[in-house]
Amino acid sequence: MTARLLAGWVETARRHPWAVLTVALLLTVLSLWLAATRIGVSTDTSTMLDPALPFQQQDRALKEAFPRFGGELVIVVEGRTAAMTDEAAARLGDALSQRMDLLAFVSDVAGDPFFRRNGLLFLPLDDLYGVSDTLAEAQPLLGPLAADPSLRGLAHLMGTVADGLAEAGGGSGQALPLAAVLDRMADTAEARLSDVPARLDWRDLIEPAADLPTNTDRRIILAKPKRDLTGLSPAGEAMKAVRATARDLGLTPEAGVTVRLTGAAAMETEELKSVQTGMDIAGAITLTAVVTLLILGLRSPRLILATVITLLAGLCWTAGLAAAVVGTLNLISVAFAVLFIGLSVDFGIHFALRYKEGRDRGADNTAALAEAARGVGPALALCAVTAAIAFLSFLPTDYRGLAQLGLISGMGMAVAFIANLTLPPAILALLPARPGRGTSSDGTLGRLAGHLESGLRQRARTVALAALALGIGAAALVPGARFDFDPLNLRDPDTESVATLFDLLEDSRVTPYTMDILAADLDAAEAVAERVGALPEVDSAITARDLVPRDQAEKLMAIQDLALFLGPALAVDPMPAPDAAERRAARDDLVSALGRLANSAGGETAAAATRLAETLARTETDTALATVAEGLTADLPPMLDRLRDSLMAGPVALEDLPDALLGRYLAPDGQARVEVRPALDPRDPDQLARFVDAVRTEVPQATGSPVLIRESGRTVLRAFAEAAGLALVGITLLLAVTLRRVRDILLVFAPLALAALLTVASAAVFGLPFNFANVIVLPLLFGLGVASAIHLVQRERDETDVGRAMTSSTPRAVVFSALTTIGSFGSIAASSHPGTASMGVLLTIAIGLTLVCTLGVLPALLALWPSRRGL
Repeated sequence: MTARLLAGWVETARRHPWAVLTVALLLTVLSLWLAATRIGVSTDTSTMLDPALPFQQQDRALKEAFPRFGGELVIVVEGRTAAMTDEAAARLGDALSQRMDLLAFVSDVAGDPFFRRNGLLFLPLDDLYGVSDTLAEAQPLLGPLAADPSLRGLAHLMGTVADGLAEAGGGSGQALPLAAVLDRMADTAEARLSDVPARLDWRDLIEPAADLPTNTDRRIILAKPKRDLTGLSPAGEAMKAVRATARDLGLTPEAGVTVRLTGAAAMETEELKSVQTGMDIAGAITLTAVVTLLILGLRSPRLILATVITLLAGLCWTAGLAAAVVGTLNLISVAFAVLFIGLSVDFGIHFALRYKEGRDRGADNTAALAEAARGVGPALALCAVTAAIAFLSFLPTDYRGLAQLGLISGMGMAVAFIANLTLPPAILALLPARPGRGTSSDGTLGRLAGHLESGLRQRARTVALAALALGIGAAALVPGARFDFDPLNLRDPDTESVATLFDLLEDSRVTPYTMDILAADLDAAEAVAERVGALPEVDSAITARDLVPRDQAEKLMAIQDLALFLGPALAVDPMPAPDAAERRAARDDLVSALGRLANSAGGETAAAATRLAETLARTETDTALATVAEGLTADLPPMLDRLRDSLMAGPVALEDLPDALLGRYLAPDGQARVEVRPALDPRDPDQLARFVDAVRTEVPQATGSPVLIRESGRTVLRAFAEAAGLALVGITLLLAVTLRRVRDILLVFAPLALAALLTVASAAVFGLPFNFANVIVLPLLFGLGVASAIHLVQRERDETDVGRAMTSSTPRAVVFSALTTIGSFGSIAASSHPGTASMGVLLTIAIGLTLVCTLGVLPALLALWPSRRGL
């Protein structure tokens, strides 16, 4: 009955070709209009999973209490010296604070005047004593430099040092290692003469022994971009503004400053760009591969034309349906076009080759179309429904992102089926394909198919036993497959945001894997922190009170003692900057002092002094000398200013902390946040799971990136299991109703089961983890993998002879259908986005293995269990 209905449908299209093509054109125009005017793209990743899930609600509660959390832009400023970094960060922060049109807030915590004044209080007590001792030793040097922070003052200082060494008989007696200092001065001078904007880092020279627990050459500015979640670049305009502002301020690598962007907003934006670029490339490669394979497989210009027109029209209709039913696409469902091209063309290939088989045997155009409809139509209908079941199986799950792709692709399968039984008959009625020379059993491919069938039939039992052994071996490897929960591994490591984050993560104190606990008030937060902090999996649990410096009495005494002997030396008014003549005189004095140093010190100090003197002697022009002088002394004033500010520290209470810092732990309504840092390696999935489970056992409402990673992974795995189960049950019931023979159902599933085991085993052997993107593979394999087996089983059932079935056009259609699918999915594997690429790789492996199992194992099973013995 199905065959007669489909034959009638095809015959109607053949009889009324112009009406069919007119309606098709109108539908295409309408679909394109809908797609152009109604399809949007949402880049809000929080909607990829069901927002009603408990961990999603907990994350929203935290962000509602602390609106600055989530979607932050991390601006990393690095200069050649600490003073350059401070200056660059201050200028950039001030400029960006004027861009409230794109940035909701800008926060430069380290540059806040509070920390310039009280920064020493935040050092551990031992480190503060180390700084104090170093500055006390350097006091004789700091006084002259504070009075004259120029080349003239430097010459005077070196003259004093040289005279002191001469009186001491060459002994050092200096706070600074002279050889190292003079070498760095020479490096700076030589770089300046080579037009490199180097500057001598005086802060590093004065404070090397303190071993401060901060990277003074790096500053981090936090910004909250106003994201556009309706486009593929949510923070793109804000990122462009930051980069443009940095360029306008001269903060470039050529000037000795680099400005890099990372954080959730930057990574999300660059990831979307990577995905979009990958999909554009994949679409082009897919279309090229499909057309090439159609040329090789169909070898008929008219058939190729009919198939390509049908493919493009079906793609437009599917896009129109997506616009009407869904409207806004997500990051996963934007891939529907590539999937449709790879799968829809399969219908066209099977119909076209079955039609061509009839024409090659001498049938007229009408009879060939009818034969194709009756012969392959029911199998195509069955394949369309099984593929749709596989796609739609994600609809009941909590994985909303994949469910949307499933809905669009499920509708696409219906579109593909209808289009390929409607448009080709109409086109071929107007442009009938010319009969070929002989049937599909002729030629190289036909002879190869015959030899393959003959060999498999003769060794059917051996092939079946080998397949069974292979399946058992693959099943043993399945437990080795793993799921990668970390979304960082799905991002392109070559993008600036990810590379910058990995650079930051080299500092053990920097980690994005902190958990957050929202408490009713600060006292409740303290109680929670005490409980959680005692867990062995936790390094620390920080509340707002932990931000207040400890041991303030002892630290303030140390700072006061430092101010007593250092303050007067820094309190002098500096001399006016020297003019060109004074600078030349200062250079001559410095060269003379270096000569005396070389004579008094000897060894490495003498070599370094001589090198610096020779370099200074080469500064023949006033411009060159000014450039060298700037490199040697530009960092002196800001270093001295910072020292002066740090001597003014006073007692710090909780309310004295700047809002940029305190606001991350204490909300305006009194709610308090506990930041929980891991004692384990959060990049290790097992250790991350231990960390999350330990904290959430103690405090179930804990949230944060580790919780989102772990719970999202669990949700996706659960969705995968549910979808796979639904697809398997749905397809089995469908096959039972349509095929109505246990033998046929088992033969359809046999190569599929083997291919599924081999796919998972391959992932385990080659270290290809399943992730949020490629988890779609196995459920899809159930729907797509049965198609080839259905066609072969159905053809063997019609022919009642495996030999005739294997030498018909069906195996050829199976091969080229699989190749077009592999070509489309293989193009996704070429994406620079690791998540998208992994989906393409695994889908290519799965479809390839399905083809091998179908053509390599199924004929042997058909020979062992022929149709006449079926149940």
